[in-house]
Amino acid sequence: MSVKPLVVVDVVGLTPRLLEHMPNLRRFGAPATLGTVLPAVTCSVQSTLLTGRPPRDHGIVGNGWYFRDLGEVLLWRQHNALVEGPKLWDEARRVHPGYKVANICWWYAMGADTEFTVTPRPIYHADGRKGPDCYTTPPELRVDLTRELGRFPLFTYWGPKAGIASSTWIVEAARRIMARERPDLTLVYVPHLDYDLQRFGPSGPEAIKAAQDVDRILGPLLDDAASLGAATVVLSEYGITDVSRPVDINRALRREGLLSVYRQAGMEYLDPWTSRAFAVADHQLAHIYVRDEADVPKVRSLLAELPGVDEVLDADGKAAYGLDHGRAGELVAIAEPDSWFTYYYWLDDKVAPDFARLVDIHRKPGYDPAELFMNPADPLVKAKAGLALAKKELGFRYTMPVVPLDPSCVRGSHGRIPDNPLDGPVLLSDQPLEKDTYAATEIKDLLLRFAGLA
Repeated sequence: MSVKPLVVVDVVGLTPRLLEHMPNLRRFGAPATLGTVLPAVTCSVQSTLLTGRPPRDHGIVGNGWYFRDLGEVLLWRQHNALVEGPKLWDEARRVHPGYKVANICWWYAMGADTEFTVTPRPIYHADGRKGPDCYTTPPELRVDLTRELGRFPLFTYWGPKAGIASSTWIVEAARRIMARERPDLTLVYVPHLDYDLQRFGPSGPEAIKAAQDVDRILGPLLDDAASLGAATVVLSEYGITDVSRPVDINRALRREGLLSVYRQAGMEYLDPWTSRAFAVADHQLAHIYVRDEADVPKVRSLLAELPGVDEVLDADGKAAYGLDHGRAGELVAIAEPDSWFTYYYWLDDKVAPDFARLVDIHRKPGYDPAELFMNPADPLVKAKAGLALAKKELGFRYTMPVVPLDPSCVRGSHGRIPDNPLDGPVLLSDQPLEKDTYAATEIKDLLLRFAGLA
């Protein structure tokens, strides 16, 4: 049985408004609206696209959550076993054994049953240095891509220097794998729009420039897909909207005596083991973990009155959104359209943990978009960064404390269901789309149909 090659490009943050500035993508015609899931964040939405299931079924309730069995908040895990349920390629192989898949930087790539994998994976040296690199299967793929494209540009994939270089590397890696290996399914993740839209918001010239840059690097990839006779799908997970109000949800819980901390070396750390309630902040959504069920009404009432909070979902509310999974918090807070949640839990910046001023996505108990900035309040911040880089090059231990603790610089966010479809995700294809609107849970079956497997 022959199948039609399929290329699926996830242009994160792509909306109908930005398409006006992207002629290479406009060749596909008018987009369909893609109805996203709550939370509208990368890990949750990608898992829904690949399983056809809501978070209640696949278990990815955010970019991270409180791992109750470990007693730790962990974000940005990478093992595919966390995603519950059969994936797109599992369904494809039931019809067509030997279906060959390449995953180029979609999340939860490690351990997935795919023939080719590329995913960011820094080198954590014993002396504390962090080096840019990636993980691949097969292992020799990393050697080939590094020789041809250079090391994976980790520091332009996230952090104050995040920019087009990482997306360019990913696109070029995908083009090489498509040409040499001819996978049946190629998944490509293009993150660039995430950066300046969070830094500056989607309404300014920076957003237009970012859209134009993404469109430019996508042109050759789309041409390659067409020359290979592939069906091409371009979609996004969410749209980023303008925000102006950070909401310190954990500080509110602490002031009410519900969140506990412990102190070491003059720094305060979240204590999830003794806290009666704490939040895992994830853009415009926060999971609130409440130790004693008797405290749930009190916590819900407190958060409902907090400025910037739109809704607080209890068990029934989570069920209504398809978010009623055991990994979710006892309560889930949704920010108002102009607001987003910080992870901050300390009440005085003097006792903030040292990782708060670093790009450190694995130690922070919540998402921190301030990592996209060098502290604008510190006139020496660039000199400090230069000194840190010099120490790194000389092989010394170093830290780079450049991230601001004032979150007011953040101008864009996402996570809630968009109020206006023009601010939401899109679906484009060179194959016929039969509807104007598709739910994220419908995408897996649509892709199987485009591949000739349904």
